[in-house]
Amino acid sequence: MDIKGQKFGIMGFARSGISTALKILEYGGIPFISEIKTENEIRENIITSFGLETWQNLSCYSEFGQHSDKLLECDTIIVSPGISTNHIILQKAAVKNIKLISEIELGYLIKDKSSKIIAVTGSNGKSTTVSLIYHILQNAGFKVILAGNIGSPITAYPIDKPGLDYLVLELSSFQLELIHDFLPDIAIFLNLTPDHLDRHQTMANYLKTKLKIFMNQNNSHKAVLNADDRTIMTHRCEIGSQKAYFANRADSIPQHAVESSYLTDNKIIWNNYTSNSPDEFVFDTDRSHLLGLHNRQNMMASILAVSKEISDKNLIQNSLDSFLPLPHRLEKISEIHSITFINDSKATNTDSVKQALTSFNKPVHLILGGYDKGEDYTALLPFLKDRVSHIYLIGNAKKRMELAFQSLSEKISSHKSLFEAVNSAYKNARREEVVLLSPACASYDMYKNFEQRGEAFRTIVRELEKNENRLH
Repeated sequence: MDIKGQKFGIMGFARSGISTALKILEYGGIPFISEIKTENEIRENIITSFGLETWQNLSCYSEFGQHSDKLLECDTIIVSPGISTNHIILQKAAVKNIKLISEIELGYLIKDKSSKIIAVTGSNGKSTTVSLIYHILQNAGFKVILAGNIGSPITAYPIDKPGLDYLVLELSSFQLELIHDFLPDIAIFLNLTPDHLDRHQTMANYLKTKLKIFMNQNNSHKAVLNADDRTIMTHRCEIGSQKAYFANRADSIPQHAVESSYLTDNKIIWNNYTSNSPDEFVFDTDRSHLLGLHNRQNMMASILAVSKEISDKNLIQNSLDSFLPLPHRLEKISEIHSITFINDSKATNTDSVKQALTSFNKPVHLILGGYDKGEDYTALLPFLKDRVSHIYLIGNAKKRMELAFQSLSEKISSHKSLFEAVNSAYKNARREEVVLLSPACASYDMYKNFEQRGEAFRTIVRELEKNENRLH
């Protein structure tokens, strides 16, 4: 991509915007960062996170408190994932034929050709899957980075220089909206369930955006697909790459599939028929630290992602055994008087909550609620009836949830804060029961992000633990 002398508008003075601007400056381009917050609102946070020099270098190329028509003077606009493509400035830019791209697209256009991309999308399980793939590749001795919707932006790394074997990317639908030439060597679509409908409006729009991950692939590339997801399978013929499938049962795998993985008891059976002599390996999941059937699916997808790259399947097995759960994803925080506290703050949609609830064989005290993204919460009713002792509602989704769960009103209580909900759950829970934060909502009404919400839960539980230790 020709950057030198070109003017790039960058919407959003945050992590991806900052790394993008620095990369553009490095290549002789002219960045113009447009930030809706005022300079006073973000200055100290930027200096604390990135340093005074970065602030001084970039603030002179910026505007604050608005997204003005100055963006329309740029050759290309790089849009932060948090900004909708329906924004009036972007609509004006489209009329003027100004190219709109994502930071992921820019990263792809400048990356060194020798590095391969493994990209993962889906409604749930992305972070665990990319982290597991990264873990396996690192253990195999490859030079690899983990970026995208997890950790640092792709442009924060020296991707334009040789030396990296793999770029493992977690991609949200927001990041996929504005890709054009982006081409992953291996693309994984884990699942599709209702999410971000406040942004995409319909499931059809949401699906269309997710499928863009495959749009530039051909038969020399690989697509890893969930054979249990009917929506994904309905669209598999639109995907032009070689396909590998994973499923909970062998009979869900399409006939004549060249490569697949499926579950038998606690084993993952991997098959590959690309050679004259079929290859098979049985992976044991008993030693895995990951809870739940959904994490078995994440493991199967990860195996398919690296199967060609790593011939020693025992190395993959050892990596599956040693991988630890990510924070805020069914993370055990503590056990107080035989009551287990689980932080699943990353569960920001109803399907994630279903997966969490099916991971326990004990009664659950469930903390739900937060920023309402427009989902149909009645989808949770069958799971709440059978598995949950009591439901503790928080956040601005409380009223809609109360209406959705009115048939369970006798076991629902409403709370002003997470602190109040956790303490109430602890008082109600009995020995061998679980207190689970799995909100089914985003966090923006009460917290900056799901990480901050999860850390708040951790702090509350730790304080409970300290108080109980003092009493005993």
